[in-house]
Order: sequence, then structure tokens, then C-alpha cells
Amino acid sequence: MGRLLGPRARLRWVHQILGGALLMPYFLLTQVAVGAVVGGVNALNSLPLSIAAYAVSLPLVAATGLSALVRPMSVAAARSLCGVPGERFAEGAARTWAARGRASAWWTLHLGVGALVSGMSLAVPPMAVVLLALPFVSALRELPVELGWWGVPAQPYVAPVLGIGLLAGLVLCAAGAGALLARLAPVLLGPTAADRLAAAEERAADLAVRNRLARELHDAVGHALSAVTLQASAARRVLDSDPGFVREALAAIEDTTRRTVGELDAVLGLLREGDGAGTGGTGLPTAPTLAADLDGLLSRSRASGTAITARQDPGPAGDWEWLPAITSREAYRIVQEGLSNALRHGTGPVDLRIRVRVRGGHGKPGGREQSGGREQSGGREQSGGRGERGGHEEHGGHEEHGGDGERGGYEELEITMTNDPAAAPGARITGGRGLHGAAERASLLGGRVEAGPYEGRWRLRAVLPLREGPR
Repeated sequence: MGRLLGPRARLRWVHQILGGALLMPYFLLTQVAVGAVVGGVNALNSLPLSIAAYAVSLPLVAATGLSALVRPMSVAAARSLCGVPGERFAEGAARTWAARGRASAWWTLHLGVGALVSGMSLAVPPMAVVLLALPFVSALRELPVELGWWGVPAQPYVAPVLGIGLLAGLVLCAAGAGALLARLAPVLLGPTAADRLAAAEERAADLAVRNRLARELHDAVGHALSAVTLQASAARRVLDSDPGFVREALAAIEDTTRRTVGELDAVLGLLREGDGAGTGGTGLPTAPTLAADLDGLLSRSRASGTAITARQDPGPAGDWEWLPAITSREAYRIVQEGLSNALRHGTGPVDLRIRVRVRGGHGKPGGREQSGGREQSGGREQSGGRGERGGHEEHGGHEEHGGDGERGGYEELEITMTNDPAAAPGARITGGRGLHGAAERASLLGGRVEAGPYEGRWRLRAVLPLREGPR
């Protein structure tokens, strides 16, 4: 009895009454139509005509149930009143005709069953009260008990039993109909295969953006904190002996923090707004590129006292402007992460050597040979930092073949960064968020990142494919 009259059963009863109320406009419309067809007879005065009007109204209900907005409205009502867990329902409007058909079937079932239960709820209680009161009211004893086509003499011992039976039947019908609707609700209002695919794609897209924002925050803020810490430490050590270097370090700190605050504000603004406004339609804040800020990044890093020897070879174009924008941005972040790791994990003076160059694919003819510690191509070399070591980039005596812009075409951008083992962040790419993020950046472009000991030094090497040659 508790399950038949408990809070959940009562809520489901209310849900059915709601369905009956929603059916009333359809029923009244079809009543008028049926009455006109049979010659202006009022369908309310005829049980067969009322049944016919009810039957005619159901196709109209099914037709309106094809609206895309029916499903979210039905889901809200079923979630609140049917006692079905919310995660079993689909979210949002129906996207496909299959989903609309299922929502229409539920809409028709809900309104059809609700109308029957509502009619019983309006008619049965007054009739049951009369039957229960019949033995105690003498005026009622002379009346026949009529239930439509079925009637019995008004005997005092029959009427109360009949009244109790009617009430029990109403409770059982309402409870059974509520249980049926609760069982069918997730079947007809649950997510379709298309809904699950759309939800998975939405989650994947959201996760991709969140991961990208996390990488941007880590690379920008992490590098800035590492660089500013070393710059301030170096300036403090030579405050009295080298005022020129102190001024240079303070200027670098100012420039680094100003740039980082701008990047941080862009990322936080995107997180607050939840859309891609102001980001060029990419959904992500604009990041620096090799062409825009590679030299500045190296200069600010040298201001910390780090000896950095850099070799840039952008090819015959002479600069990095020709690179695809996304490749230039990701390459900049990879260089930034390599610098951050070297600065953050160094235990003493760091001797960092960087080479950024474009080259042809493996096996391309006409490559230039680089060996013996001297670069023979037409790139430019930059070095600096306190305690810097001059000279050209060393490559450990191995031979590498680059591409020729005229014969092989430029296919790869290669970034190589080497430093002393004391500054190595670990032997695995997955050992830290930064190197893991660099590997993700390269992987998204179809490239790769390798990090680990190499010929007595620590080496970070990234290779990014180029989709087009210099313009």
C-alpha cells in the first residue's frame, strides 16, 4: 500500500493529470469536429461520441509531438515527476527525425494515458463517496446505482463494497499507468545513437580546448616565472659590480611580465566568457610566433645570465614569416618550453644551444651537409649571455641532410636544443607537464618530440611537418 500511495506514486499521478490537462485542447477541438460530422450533436452527451473524439485527438497529438521542443519539455516533466534518474534522458532538442518520432510516441502515450487517468480521477471519487454514504442516507437508498450501461439496485450492503472497489481500482490503475510511463520514459526520451555521438564530440571538443588552454597557461606563465626568477637572482648577485647588466635584467623582467600578463588576461577572459570572442574564431587566444618574438624570447632569456647560442636557418626567405601560422605558433611554444626546462632545472651556469631550421624530407637529393661542429648553410647564429661561449653550433659529429628549396622542397621544421645534463628535467617526455605538452603540440601537427640524454648532453628535438613551402 505504501508503494501505491507513497510520494513517488503521487508524483506520477500528478504527471498523468498533467498529461490529461495537455490533451484537453485537442479533445475539445475534435469534439466540435465529431459533433459537426454527426449533425451538430454535442459529443459530451454521448459516451460513444466522446470516445470517438478522444480517438481522433490522438493523431493530432502525435503530429504536434514531432516538434523539436517537445522532447526537452517532456524530459523536464518526466525527470521531476516520474522518479527516473536524469542521466538516462537525452539533453536538448531532438536533432534527428528518429529522435522526434520517439518523442512523439512518448507525447502521445503520456497525453493519452493521462487523459484516461484524469477522467477516472474526476469521475470515480464522487461516485465512490455516494456509494459509501448510501447506507447512511435514506434518500439515496431509493435510487438505482448506475455505472453507465451497468446498474444494480441500491442495496445498502452492496454500495459500500462497490465504492471501495472503485477507489481501489482507481489507485491501481493510476499506479500501474505511472509505473508504465516511468519504464518507457528513458526508452522513448533517452539519447539516440546520434545524441550520444554529438555529446561525445562536444565533450571531446571541450576537452581539447581545455587542454590547449592548460598548455598555453603552463607555457606562458611557467616560462615567465622561471625567467623572471633567474633574471632577478642574476641581477641581485651583480647589483654592485655590473649596473649595466642589472638594468638589462630589469628591462627584461618588465618586458616578460608585461607580455605574460597580456597572454594570461586573454586566456582568463576566454575562460570567463566561455566562447571564442576576440580570438579570431579559433576559440583560443593568439599566441606569439617565431616570426614575431623568437629573437625577443632569446634576448629575454639571456638577460637571466644564461649562455644561449642560437642558430636560425629559415631558408632562402631569410625570415620566419613564410611559415604556416599554426606551425610557427606551436614551434615558438616548444622553444619556450625547452628554455623553461633548462632554466628551471639548472643547478649551475647553463650552456644552452638552440638550432631552429627548415629542411627537406629524408632521402631528398641536393641536401647540405652539416658535420664537424660547423654549420655550412646560410643561417644566422646568435649567442649571448654572461659567460657565453662563442663559436658555431655543435652537433656531436653526426651527419644530417637538409633539403634544398629548389629541388626537394621544404617539408620539416626542426628544433634542436641541447644543454648540460645537470639541467636535464628527466629522461622521459611524460615526466613533466611541459614536455608532455610539447609532445602534444607536435603530435597535433603530425610531428614528434624526442627528449633525453644524447652524446653526453641533454637534448630536446622536435620535428614539425610543413604543409607548404616558402611564399
